[in-house]
Amino acid sequence: MDALLAWYEPRRRAYPWRTARDPYRILVAEVMLQQTQAARVVRAYRAFLHRFPSLRVLAAAPRAEVLRAWSGLGYNRRAALLHEAARRIVRDHGGRVPDDPATLRRLPGVGAYTAAAVAAIAFGVSVPAIDVNVARVVVRARLGEERATVAAVRRAARAWLDGHDPAAWNQALMDLGREVCRPLPRCGECPLAEGCLARGRGALERPGDRPRRPGAPFEGSFRQARGRVLRAALAGVATLARLATETGEPLDRVAAAVAALARDGLLEAGPAALAGRPSGRVRPVG
Repeated sequence: MDALLAWYEPRRRAYPWRTARDPYRILVAEVMLQQTQAARVVRAYRAFLHRFPSLRVLAAAPRAEVLRAWSGLGYNRRAALLHEAARRIVRDHGGRVPDDPATLRRLPGVGAYTAAAVAAIAFGVSVPAIDVNVARVVVRARLGEERATVAAVRRAARAWLDGHDPAAWNQALMDLGREVCRPLPRCGECPLAEGCLARGRGALERPGDRPRRPGAPFEGSFRQARGRVLRAALAGVATLARLATETGEPLDRVAAAVAALARDGLLEAGPAALAGRPSGRVRPVG
């Protein structure tokens, strides 16, 4: 554990949210970090907090304004869920982010990992925040395997947790899994290599052990079309026909994107728009 924390020490100030003590700022960072690389989040995080410097300011803002501020980060539904979470915290918790992981999990867009991360980092709660990267480190270093059940990973992580500094422990394991203990590990750079059970047993994967699975391309994807349609609608484009012209997407794809965005609470769409008619109107959510 000492070796891991010593390895992490220079990284303590690598990102702006690591110097934050405000639970709201940590909640924003953790939601932004869902499915997005940390390097991409830095600029968006700073800009978002400049516009919404407190949880109450975010809760009081119109939904469309929150979505505009989120633009470019991707997975826009996270913005809507964060906005709704802020409103519920104001309504149900007096504007104070809860410190209990179970209570945090009841907020929109906050799953088990995000709840644990906020509780540990913002409040020092002794709970492991287990994402795919942390799980990989735990499975290899503590269980000596490449794969394990979710229950086994949770037990091992809880037993290994540094209760004196859970914030640093969790973030150190996140960094280690992301940068060093990758699917094909860089054991020569790992502070845990000497005591790693999987390495000692020769159980780590090597190049060729696992076939590479190409990720789904973003260019031309439905997710890209959704983003284009949302940006155009937030800019004031009001009918399916105009959205199709503005985005260069076929009308049927625009209609499908509008229907999906409306289901996710990112746009309001009238009956004609949901039926796919060119004259159907859409508008930002208030």
